[in-house]
Amino acid sequence: MARTTDRLPENAPGDYFVDTSCIDCDTCRFVAPDVFGRSDRADKSFVRRQPSTPAERRRAAMALVSCPTSSIGTARKEDVALAARAFPEPIAPSVYYCGYASESSFGASSYLLTRPGGNVLVDSPRAARPLFDAIRALGGARWMFLTHRDDVADHALFHKELGCERILHAADVSSGTRDVERTIEGREPVVLADDLLAIPLPGHTRGSMALLHADTHLFTGDHLAHDEQDDRLQAWQDVCWYSWEEQMRSMERLLNHRFTWILPGHGRRYQAPSAEVMRARLQDLIGRMRA
Repeated sequence: MARTTDRLPENAPGDYFVDTSCIDCDTCRFVAPDVFGRSDRADKSFVRRQPSTPAERRRAAMALVSCPTSSIGTARKEDVALAARAFPEPIAPSVYYCGYASESSFGASSYLLTRPGGNVLVDSPRAARPLFDAIRALGGARWMFLTHRDDVADHALFHKELGCERILHAADVSSGTRDVERTIEGREPVVLADDLLAIPLPGHTRGSMALLHADTHLFTGDHLAHDEQDDRLQAWQDVCWYSWEEQMRSMERLLNHRFTWILPGHGRRYQAPSAEVMRARLQDLIGRMRA
């Protein structure tokens, strides 16, 4: 629970606040951007403006529920009770944001993809009863696609509750994931279903992968994201744990695929107006990485 005694001084006066346990994961800022901002002094989020409308209070409470470190507090408990049942949240056709970020994944986003052939959880959220129930109401989860070793969070509990088959690249299997049901080998794309393609993208980690759905949605893990400030695609060398050269080569291999959506674990989501625009933006990123 957030502690009022540790309330950051940047917080606007009022019910909602962020305390010093914040890890600057960005979750609250993209869930409720009208309420939360970032303090350059503290390298943490803070309440820059108290929510003043029902819609803003709902978004603020959803950010509280999603916060991986319970760093957000409020006196409005009724808002939180409603927000706990607001996830998964629809964000694109057939795609839901799961909320309930996990501290062990540094607040990474996870997604539910709904499809006639069986739903897919992409990376693991934090285990929570309201989320389990809501996923079941949407048809459950046939697979859990783990993009890389960092964002596995409560994968074992989701497998136990939902019976989903977990998929992870063999190069990223560790002691905590050695019991996953399926591993991907090598660097060639693997067809999981007519509309699902697993694309190995070594770089951020040795076993990083993306999941491509229907030549539209690309779930990228920590390989690729959108930078809203610069309005361009981005990858980050300072959090590349395996090989920056490999990540550049992997980025070039993405040019072989068509997609219009990027749905990352960290960083912001992005929808391009066309696959051609997305390709041009990806080429721009590759040029900047090479430079």
